[in-house]
Amino acid sequence: MIEHGVEIRNFSLKGKVSPEEWAVRCDLAACYRLMHLQGMTDRINTHISARVPGSNGDFLLNPVGLLFDEVTASNLVRIDRAGRKQDPDNPYDVNPAGFVIHSAVLRSRGDVQCVIHHHTPAGVAISALAEGLLPVSQHSLQFYNRVGYYNYDGFATQSPDEECAKIARGLGNHKAMFLRNHGVVVAGRSVGETFTTMDDLEQACRSQLLVLGTGRPLHLPPPDVCEKTAQQFANFGRPRGETEWPAIRRLLDRQGVPYAI
Repeated sequence: MIEHGVEIRNFSLKGKVSPEEWAVRCDLAACYRLMHLQGMTDRINTHISARVPGSNGDFLLNPVGLLFDEVTASNLVRIDRAGRKQDPDNPYDVNPAGFVIHSAVLRSRGDVQCVIHHHTPAGVAISALAEGLLPVSQHSLQFYNRVGYYNYDGFATQSPDEECAKIARGLGNHKAMFLRNHGVVVAGRSVGETFTTMDDLEQACRSQLLVLGTGRPLHLPPPDVCEKTAQQFANFGRPRGETEWPAIRRLLDRQGVPYAI
């Protein structure tokens, strides 16, 4: 018996859900495992979501109580727009704050299929700077004038409807948002695109902290160059996840990581 925690249950939904849902489950589980490999977790306290294809707003979240390297395609929890479990045989529940943050984005942005929320030290540090993210690197230029900010207001479990509205306004039509003194939210049109965007934002945050740590004067590209580069990023012609994501998933496959079960 496990007290004050959850027990790992092994079960499989392969063949029991639609092929489209299973594919998204595998992508999302892979994203959790990659976040674990990169050390971008806060024990069990952050979360990644993805829409269930063909549903009326249902989405998948990690089982609360499991570390990211324990997440599989099958144990992801399917919930509806109101936060109700849609797979009653799944023994796990979800993080209430996670539901609020992810439902806020998925309900307000029909173009978003996946949302990543994390508390990495670099992301939290940039969120706490008055100036926020600066255009100090090529990684950061794709977010030039294209990142939102949301002022910290305690845990996202008080007045969920009000919190959802505030989070949606903070993100606007951007693909990334800093939750001041809290962390980062990244949204994308697929799991692969969201992961690669999140990874670029993390690199931008780390580079900025390294530059600021030198104490030397900053050299920033002029605004027209920043805007030009941001538009170049936006006009690649296809989500970068389409080409990068399969290669990234192959890394897990080569290492024998059991995420697609």
